[in-house]
Amino acid sequence: MENAFTILMKAYLKEKGLVNFQIESFNEFVERRLPRLIKSIGKIKPEIPEIGELEIRLGKFELGEPRVREADGSIRKILPMEARIRNLTYAAPMYVEMTQVLNGIESKPMMIEIGDLPVMVKSKFCPLSRMSRNELIQAGEDPDDPGGYFIINGTERILMLVEEIATDRIIVEKTNDPTIPEIARIHSEKEGFVQKHLIERKRSGEIYITFANVLRIPIVVILKALGLEKDKEILEAISLDEEIQELFLINILEYPIRNAEEAIDELGKHLRIPQKSVRKKQAIRMIDKYLLPHLGQEPENRLTKALFIAKAIEKLLKLHLGRIEEDDVDHYANKRIKMAGDLLELLLRSILLGKWGLIVRMNYNYQKLTRRGKLPPLQAVVENAILTNQIVSAMAVGTWIGGRTGVTQRLDRSSWNKTITHMRNVVSPLSSTQEHFEARELHPTHFGKLCVTQTPEGANIGLRKYLAISATITTKVDRKEIKPILEMLGVKNES
Repeated sequence: MENAFTILMKAYLKEKGLVNFQIESFNEFVERRLPRLIKSIGKIKPEIPEIGELEIRLGKFELGEPRVREADGSIRKILPMEARIRNLTYAAPMYVEMTQVLNGIESKPMMIEIGDLPVMVKSKFCPLSRMSRNELIQAGEDPDDPGGYFIINGTERILMLVEEIATDRIIVEKTNDPTIPEIARIHSEKEGFVQKHLIERKRSGEIYITFANVLRIPIVVILKALGLEKDKEILEAISLDEEIQELFLINILEYPIRNAEEAIDELGKHLRIPQKSVRKKQAIRMIDKYLLPHLGQEPENRLTKALFIAKAIEKLLKLHLGRIEEDDVDHYANKRIKMAGDLLELLLRSILLGKWGLIVRMNYNYQKLTRRGKLPPLQAVVENAILTNQIVSAMAVGTWIGGRTGVTQRLDRSSWNKTITHMRNVVSPLSSTQEHFEARELHPTHFGKLCVTQTPEGANIGLRKYLAISATITTKVDRKEIKPILEMLGVKNES
């Protein structure tokens, strides 16, 4: 039996590896997520009336090989060992194809360097991944080193595995608040960005929704703004059960809104926007961009969003009637683990699109450099050092988007076992200073996924966990890839 277990574990280590999920996540981030992020930005329109109408179109994305820029300005390739010894960041340049269109005249596309991205050791973009065992030894590397970490200013750092509630699903719960006995949570995710929604049912039967900057607006207003204008349509979309329809009827009687236009205006008033023209535009933007973004962000997606909310209301009312049990948030089917690719996508999106991000800086530089009446070269406008410094700073300190801390940690090199254990550490976003008794407890669904015995004593007990020895994490698969496989297997789309 012992011999069989040894053979099995050796095969597992060879085929799956203990940290390969982190490497696969980083590879997917560079190959799919970053190009998708650039594509979603599409184009940049700097405001420079002195020259005319300018548009910068963004095209393909490429990641170069890890390199170092010497003091004399020369650039050469680098390996991880040199980065460790010289306290350098093991990073590679990012290039984006940019095309300037000035007053309708399109210039030649150029590959512009936008900054350096730290490269994960032994990822597809690291030369070590293509070396044999003997070549690794000659390069000064441990041939048994698993990789899966970054080298930031000479220090080996890892991106922690972060446990979060599963996105894009309706989770209903009972509360201890007598005024709001039932709630439904929806964490809607679109390209790494998560928008939280909260649907609350008051004891009197009125239902409200909160999302983005919209605080506790009657659910009927949102349903009618999304296109379910008739009361009958709303009731039938929620359920054909008369008891459920009767429970919801108080919402329609309390807020008698006639059509979508009136509902959009009501949403604008709720946002406290005085000007009517701006009010309508902002309200439409709110329901298209920030309401359930995983279902789409275009006007044609509104009906789908309305039907999704209707099903959430039905589930909430069934919970009130006692027909279904509340969802167990601690069940691991309702959890997801964020890996390196997920966390880096969130960081890059913030740096590119943030208040002082790369695009804002580009607009500022265009306005500053075109005062003399000449159009500056693209590379002069793109401050690649800004992006590089922000990424390196976040990864060196571990402070992430949303005020989260400890996202990156210095890799424990006390022993090989401690190194692997550290890289398979799963942390919870819950505060260690609060009780969270249920979240800390061992759950039956942890079996086979998380180690049932290893967790620290003290404040972090139950919040800091470790993957089971043979557990691995699958990366997210694009729906476009799944659809042809399902069709090939004979699955039909009834909608």
